[in-house]
Amino acid sequence: MSARPVEIAVQDPVGARVAMAAGATRLELCQALDVGGLTPSLAILEGVLAAVDPSTVNVLVRPRGGGFVYSAEEVALVSADIRACVDRGAGGVVVGALTPAGGLDVESVRRWRDAAGSATLVFHRAVDASADPAAVFDALVAEGVDRVLTSGGATRSIDGIDALAAFAARSGGVEVMAGGGVQPADIPALFAAGVDAVHLSARSRAGHDAPSGPGGGSAGHDVTDPGIVAEAVAAAG
Repeated sequence: MSARPVEIAVQDPVGARVAMAAGATRLELCQALDVGGLTPSLAILEGVLAAVDPSTVNVLVRPRGGGFVYSAEEVALVSADIRACVDRGAGGVVVGALTPAGGLDVESVRRWRDAAGSATLVFHRAVDASADPAAVFDALVAEGVDRVLTSGGATRSIDGIDALAAFAARSGGVEVMAGGGVQPADIPALFAAGVDAVHLSARSRAGHDAPSGPGGGSAGHDVTDPGIVAEAVAAAG
């Protein structure tokens, strides 16, 4: 395991075991990475918590794709999912919400902080979809979230490295985690810029020969690639 945190996004218990065996520090658990990730089922969550140290598991709680502006009912659903995850032993939850104007939805973040209790509260890349990522980052620091996953407002973290360095310089006690198109070759430069951790999905495709087509989606499915995880861990170490 690297002394500098490497977080891997996984979608199932097999991926969780593979990532941790290859040296990952911690996990983000989600489903549907092809749409940016959604809340996993409770069965998947329980399987992952049984497969690895629960304290290493941070669960993405995102009720749908299509942006980060939520209705009151959706905010309540996220709160309920957060409590369900924490009650089952997850070490943290990953959330994010914006106002229609593109600012931080402070009220929702506060509600979700209350729901998470002592579990780690991570704000995800909704910060990069905001009207002003720097302002939203500063607001998150003021709210006292534990960790911010961000690319510095760029499509890929390596392209947002100047913003990431600026965030790290004024983060206080908030962990800055670089995520968004991270490749193992990018990792030394990202840590040199001052970020505290890196995040990547380390995935490849399998199952191309399985029947698919109408009603079944595209051919193949995501799997966690142990070689990519190991390469990322080595780059961080």
